[in-house]
Amino acid sequence: MGTEKLVLIGNGMAGVRTIEEILERNSTKYEVTIIGEEPYTNYNRIMLSNVLQKKMTVDEIITNPMQWYIDNGIRLVHHDPAVRLDTENKQVTTASGTCIAYDKCIIATGSRAFILPIEGAQLQGVVGFRTIDDTLQMIEQAKNCKRAVVIGGGLLGLEAAKGLIDQGMEVTVIHLEKWLMETQLNEQAGQLLKKDLEQQGIKFLMEKKTARILGTTKVEAIAFSDGSILEADLVVMSVGIRPVTGIAIEAGLHVERGIVVDDFMATSAEGVYAVGECAQHNHMVYGLVAPLYEQGKVLADVLTDGETEGYRGSTVSTSLKVSGCDLFSAGIIHEQDDIKSIEAYNGLANSYKKLFIQNNKVVGIVLYGDTSEENRYYKMLRDGVDITTLNAVTLLASAGGEASMSVAEWDDADTVCGCNGVTKGTIVQAITTQNLTSVAEVSRCTKAGNSCGKCKSDIGELLAHVIGDKVTTAPTGICACTHLSRDEIVLQIHQKGLTTTKEVFQELNFRNAEGCSKCRPAINFYLHVTFPKEHIDEKESRFVNERMHGNIQNDGRFSVIPRMRGGKTTPQQLLKIAQVADKYQVPLVKITGSQRIGLYGVKKEDLPDIWEELDMTSASAYAKAVRSVKTCVGANFCRFGTQDSMGLGIKLEERFEYIDTPHKFKMGVSACPRSCVESGVKDFGVIGLENGFQIYIGGNGGTEVKEAQLLTTVVTEQEVIDLCGAMLQYYRKTGIYAERTAPWIERLGFDHVKSVLLDPVQCKSLLEELDEAVAGKRNDPWTAVRVNENKEKELYTVGRG
Repeated sequence: MGTEKLVLIGNGMAGVRTIEEILERNSTKYEVTIIGEEPYTNYNRIMLSNVLQKKMTVDEIITNPMQWYIDNGIRLVHHDPAVRLDTENKQVTTASGTCIAYDKCIIATGSRAFILPIEGAQLQGVVGFRTIDDTLQMIEQAKNCKRAVVIGGGLLGLEAAKGLIDQGMEVTVIHLEKWLMETQLNEQAGQLLKKDLEQQGIKFLMEKKTARILGTTKVEAIAFSDGSILEADLVVMSVGIRPVTGIAIEAGLHVERGIVVDDFMATSAEGVYAVGECAQHNHMVYGLVAPLYEQGKVLADVLTDGETEGYRGSTVSTSLKVSGCDLFSAGIIHEQDDIKSIEAYNGLANSYKKLFIQNNKVVGIVLYGDTSEENRYYKMLRDGVDITTLNAVTLLASAGGEASMSVAEWDDADTVCGCNGVTKGTIVQAITTQNLTSVAEVSRCTKAGNSCGKCKSDIGELLAHVIGDKVTTAPTGICACTHLSRDEIVLQIHQKGLTTTKEVFQELNFRNAEGCSKCRPAINFYLHVTFPKEHIDEKESRFVNERMHGNIQNDGRFSVIPRMRGGKTTPQQLLKIAQVADKYQVPLVKITGSQRIGLYGVKKEDLPDIWEELDMTSASAYAKAVRSVKTCVGANFCRFGTQDSMGLGIKLEERFEYIDTPHKFKMGVSACPRSCVESGVKDFGVIGLENGFQIYIGGNGGTEVKEAQLLTTVVTEQEVIDLCGAMLQYYRKTGIYAERTAPWIERLGFDHVKSVLLDPVQCKSLLEELDEAVAGKRNDPWTAVRVNENKEKELYTVGRG
């Protein structure tokens, strides 16, 4: 590294992006030190909504892991915020007392969520939504609380509300204004957005002013200025952000709303610059990522002695990261004396568009429902296109085909990735000069597609346009920790004899040495199938339901569902279930869809006692394993029945219960073609005939219903059981973790699966493998907990687990 010392205060998106730009221009000019407040390396803050909405993990939003700092020779002062900037002696002091000298200093301290200064704002359960810790706190609260209130119906507030809905909470959004996102949307678009969000379960209280938050130590309710009260367990403040400028103010820098900078991002102090949400340029403070990256590029040019015209401000646009609510907003969206508008509403399609015109130019855009013309209008706005020749119909309608104009036809200066400010010309140049052949390579080289990801289809289209059929699909890893696919991992587990997840992560060079929540359970399963004797099941790698042997409910309590093979029970079992439900005040007793009796709302600490008093085994209703066999009463009782469906169902359940599979595996046995147990949508379905059994495979219920396919017809019960065993083992061997049988069969091909299962030699071999894999390991997990006092204390004592 160079001899000049560059210190960055702030380890967030704007600052680190500036450092990346500097390294690309001149990697040897500076000795770089980055001072970070949070206990994480650089991460993508705009993806926090996806973490809350269960679309991504924290690991997946880490932009630069620790290795990036090491590889680039950057000193990271971690989790130790800067507290003093001494511009006279050119040094920065951190909270721990560390003094770091600089020649150039960049302040990129960002902003914090604004917490309303009202009574009760300090109570436990009041959070902002700005950091990983905020997000994790909300997720943790959602495990034990039910009622959430989000104060603020802006962009971030609505994303938080949707995330809390996905976490299982009841959510009410409190908004002071008449409609949502009032700074980005007009009233009609705001009302359409509200209607769509209500259909997703979010409640709204509009034009409501929060007066105070009630509670002794933690949140209990919110009181409004009109005297009404709303009960709440969690309050998320999302009423805006405030630039973090304290260190600049104490250092004597010129600070107004933000740290005042000129066109070259220089502050009032020599050698000190500012970028991002803490900076104020031309009276503007930006809270969106694209302007911050534009500032970073200018500053990188300045600090590497490159040519630059300076920063001229940004035209900002907004979209919402909530599924089912497509919207786009940019520019000035309020009519003024010299700004008029035209609009169109399609009630059938629930879409709305409004353009704001000034001096025959588009200066504002609001689109809701159909955002396909986003690029067309944004180009008009950005380039100041004269629309004198366009009448209102031509402007609003897409009949001319411009709305669907291919990205290949765009100008080189057009922006493809708005988040990162990457143009078409930059991408095309990178593809041609660096021989890029995949979207992943383009993203790595240009940053395009690395944030919200909306532009990845455009990048793929550009790739196809530039290099034609040479486009390759990058290896698809099972998660962000590795580029290796499931098959590649299993192959190397075999070849290298790996028997623990730790060995896999280390030997196969996973980016995260401890894996992530997505790959840990998958690797644990693959190891179990590959080396059933050598591999010791790693409970900590399983999902919480499997660790606790019960489905966790939306209020943090659990379900208890004892096994009733074939759906058959006895008066004695019913009596015990009733006694236990009464003794432990179980709030809900329900017949499940799989012919079992479920006890819902059980406290964690009561689980082992209930299991013991029931004296019944677990139905594995929480597990990626063989679940249950649903049966009708069959020939013994039904006048239409042709086979003993209950008897066969019990035999199947006894034979295969507690066997792990890539996803849940359900069976059904009907005694006649009326198929009262709906065998046609089971993973393994059996329909009794006069002289045998039809066997169907690959039927799935759930979010995507798939009809099972007829595998064959057999004569004896033993043939049914053998075919089921062979299918289970083949599914275990070739299935991707969390892949249900319908997509598994679709991926391998039904004819292929059928040929394997109906081949006597292969069928026998699969059964032998299955027997060997499960020998000595099949047992009831509830019993295993009850006989192990340490395990019971570890998992089921309140405050642990």
